[in-house]
Amino acid sequence: MIVFLSKRLVHSLFVLLLVVFCSYSLMGLMPGDPIDLMAIGNPDLTPADIARMKAQLGLDQPILVRFWNWLVNGLHGDFGYSRFYHLPAIDVILPAAWNTIKLVGLATILSILIAVPVGVFAALRPKSWIDYTIGFLSFVGFSTPAFFLALMLMLLFSVHLGWLPAGGSGEADGEGFWFRAKYMILPVLALTILSVASVSRYVRSSMLEVMRQDYIRTAKAKGASNRYVVWKHAIKNAMIPVVTIIALDFGTLLSGAVLTESVFAWPGMGKVLLDSLAGSDYNVALLCIIVITINMLLGNLLADVAYTKLDPRIDLNKGASA
Repeated sequence: MIVFLSKRLVHSLFVLLLVVFCSYSLMGLMPGDPIDLMAIGNPDLTPADIARMKAQLGLDQPILVRFWNWLVNGLHGDFGYSRFYHLPAIDVILPAAWNTIKLVGLATILSILIAVPVGVFAALRPKSWIDYTIGFLSFVGFSTPAFFLALMLMLLFSVHLGWLPAGGSGEADGEGFWFRAKYMILPVLALTILSVASVSRYVRSSMLEVMRQDYIRTAKAKGASNRYVVWKHAIKNAMIPVVTIIALDFGTLLSGAVLTESVFAWPGMGKVLLDSLAGSDYNVALLCIIVITINMLLGNLLADVAYTKLDPRIDLNKGASA
């Protein structure tokens, strides 16, 4: 396990560095750096003033030199300043990342608790009206865009019924935890529906494949009850490919949170990312990309470790040395 984790850490750092470099390069090549935007708003600036300010900020240097300077400063905790929020970029992203983790983490837990039983239930009754109904609802949920689902939930529960707030986080009102928790219900519900629709389809497919295996028929032939076979043998083996889907679905939830947070005005990374891109606040946008990449890499690492818990025969060290 130690060998695998060491090699995976090196691999993850390389992937993270590559993603950060590509993102920094693309943002650096985009037209309209902060000095150009300042010059548009201040016609009194001369070309000499613009050139001098770009030299002070290092914007006149090649992109590789600028990236190296940014990376060295970032390793010392300096990720630049946010021109949109007027704060250090790290001070902007930390509370936003925590808000997104709460949202996506809760949605992931709920989706697993709902999708796994639903998928198993559908697989145990193939080609029945229950199976067709679950499949149809999963298809509808999987095909619905995140922003459209968020708007429909807002229209139903906030506009027509008036049960839940339409947006925000409730932090400005200074109330207690349960008062602020109701602001999370609609965005968590939107993300959960999207995830359940995806994961339940894979659970059903994996369960159907496992139930056709020889060891399942052998266990039934020996007199084991259907419930024992399902819970003792089938579900654990069916979850091995589903764990990968859940890890990838965690990244999908993060991307879906960008639109969901914007619709519900939830102060998370998705809203911060869109606001920073719209305001050309590239320091904050780059930090958002870094946090999302780290979450994706961490999710895949946890999925690999979970394989060994589901099937002790899986040796990660052999895969690491291959």
